[in-house]
Amino acid sequence: MKGTAWALVSVALVSAAQLLMKWGMTQLPPVSAVLSMAESAVWYTHPMALLSVTVGVVFYMLSMLCWLKVLHALPLGRAYPLLSLSYVLVAVMAAVLPCFSEPLTLLKIAGITMVLIGVWFINTDQRSGIRK
Repeated sequence: MKGTAWALVSVALVSAAQLLMKWGMTQLPPVSAVLSMAESAVWYTHPMALLSVTVGVVFYMLSMLCWLKVLHALPLGRAYPLLSLSYVLVAVMAAVLPCFSEPLTLLKIAGITMVLIGVWFINTDQRSGIRK
């Protein structure tokens, strides 16, 4: 169970990282404009956006540390599919959070459902019907 818990923490961190970096990057001017601005000007004009991107990168690093624990505890064939839960989490949060307002279409819901079913099948012992 320890490996699965670490995997879920890793998924939560990588999902939060994606959302934070997406929000931060939408608040910043295009990268070409940022490169041409004085470095300090970007910090003064967009501090929350840069903080959001920075925290996202830190969350990615923390997620990687958690993932190393997962790789130590679980077989790769069970561990790796758990990462796809981040697709589900990001899609749902992007639809729910007002700062993104992305549509959650029937097709996306079907895809999310298939991912969840796939992760369930991979992490369930087919012979006894019990989760591993």
